[in-house]
Amino acid sequence: MSRRVVPFLVAFALALPAQAMAQAYQCKQPFIMQVPSVERDGPVRELPVTGYTLALSWSPEFCRTREGQQRHSVQCSGTAGLFGLIVHGLWPESGRSWPQWCPAKRGPRPSELRANICLTPSARLLAHEWAKHGSCMTSNPATYYKVVRILYGALAMPDLDFLSRREVLTAGDLREAWLTANPGWRGKRIGIELNARGWLEELRLCYGKDFMPRHCPAQQLGAKDGERLRIWRGL
Repeated sequence: MSRRVVPFLVAFALALPAQAMAQAYQCKQPFIMQVPSVERDGPVRELPVTGYTLALSWSPEFCRTREGQQRHSVQCSGTAGLFGLIVHGLWPESGRSWPQWCPAKRGPRPSELRANICLTPSARLLAHEWAKHGSCMTSNPATYYKVVRILYGALAMPDLDFLSRREVLTAGDLREAWLTANPGWRGKRIGIELNARGWLEELRLCYGKDFMPRHCPAQQLGAKDGERLRIWRGL
């Protein structure tokens, strides 16, 4: 399997500045001395890449029960900033399966993690996403992170704080807000993950091998348009 992303996208990535911001109300980059260790949680799968999923987590919901946890202090304590939609990861797909844990010549450097910490406010998660997913896209961690920044930077984020104040809110309303902010998208290209209590956890955006938006597989769409949801503001 070739671990090469689209050449023009890599060229664009390498021309980008080193820092990017998530949907952060504020963000203060912490000093990162070392890269957290990552343990493999499944088998190696070197498969041809047929598309990608960009997963965006809603940070207020994630931090709702984790404010005091040291492991999540950058994202949830408030000392480094307050966040909205953050990047969980960019995942290569391969039909009904997905590539993962591909062999890599090197891992990310502390400086590479710090450059992306305002986009994904967890050094451990950044290291994990590279090792599990990014290693199956490219041989260079910096390229993986820059491709993530390209995709994220091309998106306009809807006002989820405003939507959260509606008395009745559905997954269809959220998809419509996304389409209004991003006219090139379509509803079936946006997966919505809710927790068991019906609160928004994550958006999953589907891309083709050319990094253009495409319809999500049915199993990735998550909540149906008529399904009720709630959004925790956390502010």
